[in-house]
Amino acid sequence: MKYKLKPTMEWMFYDDNEILKKPCKNVKLPLDEEDELAIDKMMSYIDACYDGKSLQYKIRDGIGMTANQIGYNKNLIYIHFDEGKTEHKYLLANAKIIEESSSIQYISNGEGCLSVKEDVEGIVPRKEFIKVMAYDLLNNKDVIINASGLLAICLQHEIDHSNGMLYHDRINKLNPGYFKEEWKKI
Repeated sequence: MKYKLKPTMEWMFYDDNEILKKPCKNVKLPLDEEDELAIDKMMSYIDACYDGKSLQYKIRDGIGMTANQIGYNKNLIYIHFDEGKTEHKYLLANAKIIEESSSIQYISNGEGCLSVKEDVEGIVPRKEFIKVMAYDLLNNKDVIINASGLLAICLQHEIDHSNGMLYHDRINKLNPGYFKEEWKKI
């Protein structure tokens, strides 16, 4: 069986829960049993979505998740999706942005989130290029990820979660559709 655990929406914590508003604690290596369980849940859930099994498991589609979204307040991120012909698959501990561009991009139809039951409409400005430093748990080494496009947006979305922030916190409250002409739309 591919999934160690059967993914379920019952694992999810939502934006009204305080755990999503607190910065996550850094992970200490080696991983402990609680870390491993959180990782199993994150990977089972996101990989089921990646494999087109969300209807089978009655879960919402997603391409990334942080441990605090399942109630575990550690800086763990799992991302798995295709962008064009490139498969992005990262299991990261203690991810942080160390460089970012001044140029902005956004997803034209907005962002969604597994921890937000009803999507909040609006433009979410994100940096066009970022450099992320983390420990890669799939390959057991420190990594630097240079990201642009959807990968950059996804990493920023998940790192925001680890910092106690949700995507709708970035939407202009007075004018949710606000964007500048020079921002890149993807």
